[in-house]
Amino acid sequence: MPKSAWLALLALSAASVPAFAQVDLSGSWFPYNESDALSNSPGPRPLPLDFLGIPFNKYGQERGMLYSPSWMSVPERICAGYPPYYLVIGPHGVKIWNEMEPLTGTTVAWHINGWEDRAPTTIWMDGRQHPSENAPHPPGGFVTGKWEDDVLVTYTSHIQGGLVRRSGAFLSDQATMTARFFRHGDILTVTARIEDPYYLTEPYYLTRIFRQDPVASIHAVPPPCVQGDEGVPEEAVPHYMPGKNQFVGEITKKYHIPEEAYMGGAETMYPEFRKKIKDKYTIPDKCPNDCGGPGVFGLRNQ
Repeated sequence: MPKSAWLALLALSAASVPAFAQVDLSGSWFPYNESDALSNSPGPRPLPLDFLGIPFNKYGQERGMLYSPSWMSVPERICAGYPPYYLVIGPHGVKIWNEMEPLTGTTVAWHINGWEDRAPTTIWMDGRQHPSENAPHPPGGFVTGKWEDDVLVTYTSHIQGGLVRRSGAFLSDQATMTARFFRHGDILTVTARIEDPYYLTEPYYLTRIFRQDPVASIHAVPPPCVQGDEGVPEEAVPHYMPGKNQFVGEITKKYHIPEEAYMGGAETMYPEFRKKIKDKYTIPDKCPNDCGGPGVFGLRNQ
């Protein structure tokens, strides 16, 4: 056989074999809620101004100082929904499925179901570009994905500004998220790197672990959000003026954690920060809240 024929056959064989393994992510995945559930679930809430471990700059801190917990109870906001990064901080499970091109069978997109407080996610796998920076920011953002070996890497832009922690920690509408989906058997780990040029000095990392249930199934269509009366009148805008937040010092009072720690900042992400505040912190005589009793969804708080 001529050399050119061998080369053509080799190229054809290489083209027919995937360069990497694309893992099947489809199914119903239920979360482990032992860690983040206390701060981002329908159960116990974190204290206002708990920004510990978030690499806020002064503008992020000041934005959080304006927040009132009643803000979420305004009738117009009850069904407003959370930004896409709620996938890795919320307490809900997810259903994932793929959309195939009918002629070739290739995956055009992966879909992740929404919840009443989070919009569905579409991860485009067909190589399309992100919209202009002036394009609208939909509730689910705009997400593209690609495979790196057996890891699905996604990039989300056009995110609406919103809470990244229910203590009043906000990110701007210029935040972006790079997420990685790792599957190991029936375990799915999602890690997220969130960047915000306005409120963060460094990337903020979050991780969520899910387990697949081969029997139970999560609905692909999110349940409807029902607006209720939570005691805040319509058209109200609960907030605090600069320097007037009544919750300043509450974390120090309850847990003896100094303000320089609970107000966040890049250095509060690292273990070495403990050495800086060790002389300012004393263990409370009695745990005042969430001290190991039954937790969210029947779990115990760790």
